[in-house]
Amino acid sequence: MSIQVGSVSRVSLALLVVALALCAPLASGARAAEPEKKAGPAPGSFTLENFQLESGVTLPKAIVVYGTYGTLNAAKDNAVLLPSHYMAQSDGYDWLIGEGRALDPRKHFLIMTELFGNGRSSSPSNTPEPFHGPRFPVTTIRDNVEAVRRLLEDGLGVHHLKAVVGFSMGAEQAFQWAVSHPRFVDRIVATAGTARCWPHGVVRLDGQIRAITTVPAFKDGNYTTQPARGIETTGIVWLAWLYSQEWWKRELWKKTEPAAANLTLVQYIEKQSKEFFAGLDANDLILQMRTWQTHDVGTTPGFDGSTEKALRSIPIPVLYMPSETDLYFPLGDARQESQWIRKVTLAPIPSLWGHPAGVGATPEDLAFIERKLRGFLAP
Repeated sequence: MSIQVGSVSRVSLALLVVALALCAPLASGARAAEPEKKAGPAPGSFTLENFQLESGVTLPKAIVVYGTYGTLNAAKDNAVLLPSHYMAQSDGYDWLIGEGRALDPRKHFLIMTELFGNGRSSSPSNTPEPFHGPRFPVTTIRDNVEAVRRLLEDGLGVHHLKAVVGFSMGAEQAFQWAVSHPRFVDRIVATAGTARCWPHGVVRLDGQIRAITTVPAFKDGNYTTQPARGIETTGIVWLAWLYSQEWWKRELWKKTEPAAANLTLVQYIEKQSKEFFAGLDANDLILQMRTWQTHDVGTTPGFDGSTEKALRSIPIPVLYMPSETDLYFPLGDARQESQWIRKVTLAPIPSLWGHPAGVGATPEDLAFIERKLRGFLAP
């Protein structure tokens, strides 16, 4: 199994390093037969001219970066969408893909899309004026879903999806697909992510945004060099919420990677403060936090701001896999939402690893996800 990453560290790598370090013993036979994955997904990008956002702002050129595995079959009924999570690239689901797996490129046409704001799709850091840096408008989950819908239909010739499978912010997108385009999708899978950002999440994200914006070097987003101290500080805030309280008590950071095996708590915190968001752009980080923070399927037109009404409208099957110890998307929120979904299978992941359980943080977590996913996607 290979994760393709650039020279900069990404939060997707921060989350997935656990899976890389610990999941090798699981299904090693199947993973040994994945040579086609070595090069990573086939890359692509799609440009939308004069793309109007929900806010009313029009981006002259909106770019969606994506990657694919496999081939669309003649019947065009084997496409599966995997929308990215926070700051992730199109290889962010490689841990779940492979020959003999539930998501098998020999059977499925797998499309992994990258959210606006990740530094590759249209972002504050790569968009020219008048929308460069802090002037880039907030893009919503629905903006991202609409851009991807146009990519699928106009760019890839995909007019129906077998499934949308999403982790974290990818789960937010999966729920939005089910609400906005239920006839386009046969079913959705939401792992470690909810249908809206509930109030505690809004507060948490605001604290993480302020950790960046209140340092003098941020300069209201008009910095010429990255506000490194603010980025490091927000990384520590993220880290505090990433794993469960019991995870910290049991010193499980020592199992995240070989280099952490002998680190004390203080040493691990210091290491993560330098590495968690290293190489990323502050305005990009903030943009995706705002996208996360403002999401609610209930604000979809026609649902009067009611999350319950929007979820009750979903006619397709939903596999909902929260992590039992997730502090980003708590189990209680998932239980409440599941009561409003007609065809839901609620399957909490029994794990101490908090949010990263949703990316198969341990062999047991990955086996659980794989088993549930395989059964749910079976014809």
